Amino acid sequence: MSFTSKTDDEIIKLANPIWSNLIRSSNMKDYGGFTKDFSSQMLYGANEVELGKQWASNKLISSLTENFKAFGCLRRGMHVTVLYKQTSTAEEGEFLGRLVLGEEGDAVKVFGATIF
Repeated sequence: MSFTSKTDDEIIKLANPIWSNLIRSSNMKDYGGFTKDFSSQMLYGANEVELGKQWASNKLISSLTENFKAFGCLRRGMHVTVLYKQTSTAEEGEFLGRLVLGEEGDAVKVFGATIF
């Protein structure tokens, strides 16, 4: 069964540990941990210097809580976007997390990740 034909619950079960790792690694400003599930396309655009600049200038991305909740999946072509309700220890309110997953070889990889 292809990744994109899995149910939302099956995809979220695969996505949650990846999202959790992104949060933990971003909070620790750990480049290696943060990029470990990235697709080769994402790795190409995510160099350590640029990520370091983002961590230094954006308080939100290094203060995310482990309290997140996936609330849906969007399928488009070969990718699935998982949407998360996310909170921060430093910024008040709720934020939208977006994790784009797809297959690369035999593995599910990150093709995009943002927080709004």
